[in-house]
Amino acid sequence: MLVIDDDPDVRELLKLVLTHDGAEVKASGTAHQALEILDRWKPDVLVSDIGMPGEDGYNLIRQLRARDEEHGGLIPAVALTGYAADSDASRAREAGFQIHLPKPVEPTTLIAAVARVARLRSRRPGQIGEEIEASGHHIPSSEIGE
Repeated sequence: MLVIDDDPDVRELLKLVLTHDGAEVKASGTAHQALEILDRWKPDVLVSDIGMPGEDGYNLIRQLRARDEEHGGLIPAVALTGYAADSDASRAREAGFQIHLPKPVEPTTLIAAVARVARLRSRRPGQIGEEIEASGHHIPSSEIGE
Protein backbone atom coordinates (compact mmCIF):
# COMPACT_ATOMS: atom_id res chain seq x y z
CA MET A 1 0.00 0.00 0.00
CA LEU A 2 1.20 3.52 -0.76
CA VAL A 3 0.20 6.35 1.58
CA ILE A 4 0.61 9.96 0.43
CA ASP A 5 0.17 12.87 2.86
CA ASP A 6 2.17 16.05 3.28
CA ASP A 7 1.77 15.98 7.08
CA PRO A 8 4.50 13.72 8.53
CA ASP A 9 2.48 12.94 11.68
CA VAL A 10 -0.54 11.85 9.62
CA ARG A 11 1.72 9.74 7.36
CA GLU A 12 3.21 7.96 10.36
CA LEU A 13 -0.20 7.38 11.95
CA LEU A 14 -1.57 5.94 8.69
CA LYS A 15 1.47 3.68 8.34
CA LEU A 16 1.03 2.51 11.93
CA VAL A 17 -2.69 1.76 11.50
CA LEU A 18 -2.25 -0.03 8.19
CA THR A 19 0.88 -2.02 9.08
CA HIS A 20 -0.76 -3.07 12.35
CA ASP A 21 -3.43 -4.70 10.19
CA GLY A 22 -0.70 -6.56 8.26
CA ALA A 23 -0.23 -4.38 5.18
CA GLU A 24 3.11 -3.58 3.58
CA VAL A 25 3.11 0.22 3.54
CA LYS A 26 5.37 2.75 1.85
CA ALA A 27 4.79 6.45 2.39
CA SER A 28 5.36 9.66 0.49
CA GLY A 29 5.03 13.33 1.40
CA THR A 30 4.39 14.61 -2.13
CA ALA A 31 2.58 13.60 -5.31
CA HIS A 32 5.86 13.82 -7.24
CA GLN A 33 7.61 11.46 -4.83
CA ALA A 34 4.62 9.09 -4.95
CA LEU A 35 4.84 8.88 -8.74
CA GLU A 36 8.56 8.09 -8.46
CA ILE A 37 7.77 5.28 -6.02
CA LEU A 38 5.06 4.01 -8.38
CA ASP A 39 7.65 3.86 -11.19
CA ARG A 40 9.49 1.20 -9.17
CA TRP A 41 6.76 -0.48 -7.11
CA LYS A 42 3.10 -1.32 -7.67
CA PRO A 43 1.07 -1.39 -4.45
CA ASP A 44 -2.31 -3.06 -4.13
CA VAL A 45 -3.96 0.17 -2.92
CA LEU A 46 -3.14 3.88 -2.80
CA VAL A 47 -4.35 6.14 0.04
CA SER A 48 -3.84 9.82 -0.67
CA ASP A 49 -4.52 13.18 0.86
CA ILE A 50 -6.09 15.68 -1.55
CA GLY A 51 -4.87 19.04 -0.27
CA MET A 52 -1.09 19.07 -0.58
CA PRO A 53 1.27 21.86 -1.58
CA GLY A 54 2.44 21.77 -5.18
CA GLU A 55 0.66 18.92 -6.90
CA ASP A 56 -2.51 17.90 -5.09
CA GLY A 57 -4.13 14.49 -4.79
CA TYR A 58 -6.42 15.16 -7.76
CA ASN A 59 -3.44 15.75 -10.02
CA LEU A 60 -1.72 12.65 -8.63
CA ILE A 61 -4.69 10.37 -9.33
CA ARG A 62 -5.19 11.81 -12.82
CA GLN A 63 -1.55 11.09 -13.64
CA LEU A 64 -1.89 7.59 -12.23
CA ARG A 65 -5.08 6.89 -14.20
CA ALA A 66 -3.32 8.02 -17.41
CA ARG A 67 -0.88 5.11 -17.01
CA ASP A 68 -1.52 1.68 -18.41
CA GLU A 69 -2.33 -1.21 -16.09
CA GLU A 70 1.25 -2.49 -16.04
CA HIS A 71 2.44 0.90 -14.74
CA GLY A 72 -0.21 1.22 -12.03
CA GLY A 73 -3.10 2.80 -13.89
CA LEU A 74 -5.64 0.49 -12.27
CA ILE A 75 -4.43 0.67 -8.66
CA PRO A 76 -7.51 1.26 -6.48
CA ALA A 77 -7.33 4.53 -4.59
CA VAL A 78 -8.83 6.04 -1.46
CA ALA A 79 -8.95 9.82 -0.98
CA LEU A 80 -8.41 10.68 2.67
CA THR A 81 -8.99 14.39 3.07
CA GLY A 82 -10.23 17.30 5.09
CA TYR A 83 -12.49 18.26 2.17
CA ALA A 84 -15.70 16.61 3.33
CA ALA A 85 -18.58 18.07 1.28
CA ASP A 86 -20.63 15.91 -1.09
CA SER A 87 -19.19 17.93 -3.97
CA ASP A 88 -15.68 17.00 -2.78
CA ALA A 89 -16.62 13.32 -2.81
CA SER A 90 -17.97 13.67 -6.36
CA ARG A 91 -14.85 15.51 -7.48
CA ALA A 92 -12.64 12.79 -5.97
CA ARG A 93 -14.56 10.05 -7.81
CA GLU A 94 -14.47 12.00 -11.08
CA ALA A 95 -10.70 12.41 -10.74
CA GLY A 96 -10.22 8.65 -10.30
CA PHE A 97 -10.51 7.78 -6.61
CA GLN A 98 -12.91 4.98 -5.70
CA ILE A 99 -13.61 6.04 -2.12
CA HIS A 100 -13.58 9.47 -0.45
CA LEU A 101 -13.05 9.48 3.32
CA PRO A 102 -13.15 12.74 5.28
CA LYS A 103 -10.55 13.34 7.98
CA PRO A 104 -10.46 12.53 10.77
CA VAL A 105 -11.22 8.90 10.05
CA GLU A 106 -11.58 6.03 12.47
CA PRO A 107 -8.93 3.33 11.92
CA THR A 108 -11.59 0.65 11.44
CA THR A 109 -13.28 2.76 8.75
CA LEU A 110 -9.99 3.27 6.94
CA ILE A 111 -9.15 -0.43 7.09
CA ALA A 112 -12.63 -1.36 5.82
CA ALA A 113 -12.35 1.10 2.92
CA VAL A 114 -8.90 -0.20 1.95
CA ALA A 115 -10.13 -3.79 2.14
CA ARG A 116 -13.13 -2.96 -0.02
CA VAL A 117 -11.12 -1.40 -2.85
CA ALA A 118 -8.47 -4.11 -2.59
CA ARG A 119 -11.13 -6.78 -3.23
CA LEU A 120 -12.27 -4.88 -6.32
CA ARG A 121 -8.72 -4.51 -7.66
CA SER A 122 -9.26 -6.45 -10.87
CA ARG A 123 -11.90 -4.07 -12.23
CA ARG A 124 -11.32 -0.82 -14.10
CA PRO A 125 -11.29 2.31 -11.88
CA GLY A 126 -14.76 3.60 -12.81
CA GLN A 127 -16.35 0.22 -12.16
CA ILE A 128 -15.04 0.09 -8.62
CA GLY A 129 -16.77 3.33 -7.64
CA GLU A 130 -19.93 2.33 -9.50
CA GLU A 131 -20.03 -1.01 -7.71
CA ILE A 132 -19.57 0.59 -4.29
CA GLU A 133 -22.42 3.03 -5.00
CA ALA A 134 -24.68 0.30 -6.41
CA SER A 135 -24.14 -1.80 -3.30
CA GLY A 136 -25.24 1.05 -1.05
CA HIS A 137 -21.70 1.76 0.07
CA HIS A 138 -21.65 5.32 -1.14
CA ILE A 139 -18.80 7.57 -0.17
CA PRO A 140 -19.74 8.63 3.43
CA SER A 141 -17.34 6.98 5.86
CA SER A 142 -20.20 5.91 8.11
CA GLU A 143 -21.28 3.43 5.44
CA ILE A 144 -17.90 1.97 4.39
CA GLY A 145 -17.96 -0.88 6.89
CA GLU A 146 -21.60 -1.85 6.44
